[in-house]
Amino acid sequence: MAFRTSAPLTEEIAERINWLGQIGRTDNGGVTRLLYSDSWLKAQTAVKQKMEEMGLSARFDDVGNVFGRVEGTEERDRVILTGSHIDTVVDGGKYDGAFGVLAAMIAVSRLKQEYGAPKKTIETVALCEEEGSRFHLAFWGSGSITGRYQLSDATTVTDGQGVTLEAAMRLMGFGQGKYPAARREDIACFLETHIEQGQILEREHLAWAPVSHIVGMKRMIIHLSGESNHAGTTPMTGRRDALYAASQMISDVISHAKEQNNGLVATVGQISIQPNVGNVIPGGCTFALDVRHHEYDVLHDFCTKELEKFRLIAEKESVDLDSKTWLDDAPVKMDPAMTQRHVSLARKAGIPFKTMVSGAGHDSQIFGTYCPTAMMFVPSHNGISHSPKEFTKLEDLETGVRMLMKILREMAY
Repeated sequence: MAFRTSAPLTEEIAERINWLGQIGRTDNGGVTRLLYSDSWLKAQTAVKQKMEEMGLSARFDDVGNVFGRVEGTEERDRVILTGSHIDTVVDGGKYDGAFGVLAAMIAVSRLKQEYGAPKKTIETVALCEEEGSRFHLAFWGSGSITGRYQLSDATTVTDGQGVTLEAAMRLMGFGQGKYPAARREDIACFLETHIEQGQILEREHLAWAPVSHIVGMKRMIIHLSGESNHAGTTPMTGRRDALYAASQMISDVISHAKEQNNGLVATVGQISIQPNVGNVIPGGCTFALDVRHHEYDVLHDFCTKELEKFRLIAEKESVDLDSKTWLDDAPVKMDPAMTQRHVSLARKAGIPFKTMVSGAGHDSQIFGTYCPTAMMFVPSHNGISHSPKEFTKLEDLETGVRMLMKILREMAY
């Protein structure tokens, strides 16, 4: 890498990553911080306190986003916002989202220490939720800031235990008007530093990547209703087996995704069976389907065709089909002017880099339809993410922080 490794900076990054990774730590070394859980609140409260210790003016908003502000000397009312999300998947890693939050805090704090107050106001942000891991709703933090969601949306969304998003939020002390409203009209642009969550940068021996596009995605819940019956006395020809129908659907969608050869990916990562008893024919089956591509027409056409195939399978197996698309996000292009400036800064810094398309969804796609937005990646070891094995080398994390500092200095000073 072109940057000289600074022992104090690498030590600060390591200390911050390990510090935040202890909040919600699981028995096998992962992290679980689901929206509005006790570990989530502990993390957001700790981040707010840490922002204050680092010289930032920190506050919550009414959905639980945390902001750390450095006031501009010339342009106070328009904000350069930078950060990422604090929540995790179940038993996830300590870098996803968290590194972007900490990178922003470290970069802004160090710039203030070295150069004083910026000309333009900068705020760091720990967004309350991005993953969609607890509720069938994603990007609650960035979506509340940009107007994608309203507080009223929280009344109808529930978790696996039937708790509404509104009830969970209020239990943590939010959604009651105690803090400023989440909706913002003063954001000039958004910057997000993130781990790649893929193998490309490491495989190609690259240190950093400005992102040009974020893929579109559809997330669906497929519910099949058949008839539970005796496993021994019900003839094979007369069965309404929901699991068997689901297995055919899953096989079909995965096999056809593999045939695309155009970057489309499809995943079934969650399934439940009723009554889930070994000697009873499954009368009910529910599975989750996640499909992604960087061109919306390709994504939409694939999903439309697969849902029609699902209907034909359901009809053949005499089961009822109910499908719900709970996330339908079009691909989002990052701001071309910002991306090009970041390419120029990377060239000047002499770091090995490439421009990439993100195959994962990020808060930047929500901000990207609201204000000029840029996203930057650092490598992920072996491409592993959403796992306790998630890891990025300290020198790569330092590159991410130093590039963010360069970008913010050019924009705000």
